Amino acid sequence: MALLSGKKRETRKSVRQPGWITLDGGFAARQCVVQDVSTTGAKVTIDDPNSLPAKLRLAFSRDARTGRRCEVVWRRGKTVGVKFVR
Repeated sequence: MALLSGKKRETRKSVRQPGWITLDGGFAARQCVVQDVSTTGAKVTIDDPNSLPAKLRLAFSRDARTGRRCEVVWRRGKTVGVKFVR
């Protein structure tokens, strides 16, 4: 039975700290709250999640050169789940 092989959830660390979402090229920085984070992704709350594209950058400062590239994997209300991509 290989149903769950490789799909074990990473340990999530609750952080609840301010973050910044920037879109392609570092434009339109939007403040968000990073609810929790793991080595593979994060859960983020943002006021206008519907305006988020599928790909974005998540940082803990407003400097667009920091942060990690992400892809949105789920959306529930104002909360969005992202996975980190290379």
